[in-house]
Amino acid sequence: MGNFRGWEILVIVGLVILLFGAKKLPDMARSLGKSARILKSEAKAMKKDGESDDAAATAAPADQSAQPVAPRTIQAAPGDVSSSRPVGEPNRTVQG
Repeated sequence: MGNFRGWEILVIVGLVILLFGAKKLPDMARSLGKSARILKSEAKAMKKDGESDDAAATAAPADQSAQPVAPRTIQAAPGDVSSSRPVGEPNRTVQG
């Protein structure tokens, strides 16, 4: 698949131009570049979070009596996103 010759590449480029049009190609390239930057930054953030979690796990005391924090449950009526709130907290209305 990686053994393209010069004329094969020209045929592929010609087909892409015919399918999408010359005016849309710069927009497509711009959005592809933007997506690549977002993916790169998210991967870097995930790697940073993983390193900080590893550092926190190794720095944690050996005391096993500490209880883990349970995830918070969200309680809301179906289709109602304005009143969703964590269970056990008072209902705060949003002024908007």
